[in-house]
Amino acid sequence: MTIEDVFKLIKGDMGKVNHLIQSSLYSEVVLINQISQYIINSGGKRLRPIIVLLSANAFSYQHKNNHNITLAAVIEFIHTATLLHDDVVDESELRRGKDTANELWGNAASVLVGDFLYSRAFEMMVGVGSMKVMEILSHSTNTIAEGEVLQLLNCNDASTTEERYLEVIHFKTAKLFESASQLGAVIAEQDEAVEAAMAKFGMHLGTAFQLIDDVLDYSASSEDMGKNVGDDLAEGKPTLPLIYAMQHASVEQSEMIKTAIENGGLDQIEAITQTIHSVGALDYTREIARKEAEQAITQLEIIPDSDYKEALITLANFSVERSH
Repeated sequence: MTIEDVFKLIKGDMGKVNHLIQSSLYSEVVLINQISQYIINSGGKRLRPIIVLLSANAFSYQHKNNHNITLAAVIEFIHTATLLHDDVVDESELRRGKDTANELWGNAASVLVGDFLYSRAFEMMVGVGSMKVMEILSHSTNTIAEGEVLQLLNCNDASTTEERYLEVIHFKTAKLFESASQLGAVIAEQDEAVEAAMAKFGMHLGTAFQLIDDVLDYSASSEDMGKNVGDDLAEGKPTLPLIYAMQHASVEQSEMIKTAIENGGLDQIEAITQTIHSVGALDYTREIARKEAEQAITQLEIIPDSDYKEALITLANFSVERSH
């Protein structure tokens, strides 16, 4: 099964999700409409809502009250809110190949519209009428916020370890993947063992996805990534390729990377990129991502075979094989 086959498999449900997203974005405040529509329609992969749909359908969810559609939209709103806030914190200028909302409308508007999307997401999840759903999503958003702060603490800190960096990934990125896959099992009324397996699937998938993002920051073009090459380094973020390179490069090269992380900026981007490649830092990061994807796939052994299970496996493989 290809990634295109996955999109085809849930095309009908995704159409409903996109319709609900558009209708739920409406506000009588014009600026909220403008920014919300801009960021939601800026070309994201919608992977997290896709995971909700595939997870629910893997358990033959009967579309009771369309809770799968609602939660897929909720997950996308939460994700989009984090992007708006991220771009302000990181002072980013590009997102998915377009100007960021904060670049166009300013930081204040971006933060406040992010808050609107968070609160709208919680309004919608209340409609599902499940305390378990509320528990999962409220905990998830709180964990993501903690991850944002952890990342902020790691910025410009060249002593950040691989363990500390992976903790940031688990909190900031993988947590929402975890919630997306767990929610499908919850609304399909699966037992706790299945729920736990689906949550672990999402956690490992999200970790693999972020690690490949780290690789692409030093190996893909700006056009492919939709952001500027070296953005992480410019922001002083010690991602895994940099951490590995500092540990395995020459003393002079390590010092160069350390200085770049501590000061931010792209003055030495070419030399640092060359060092990252020469010591095998990207291959190492890809290998860690591959192991995460394999662990994700292993979690699916507990669920029955179906096209939807196959699609989840395809997503795990896609997370590490993609070029953007």
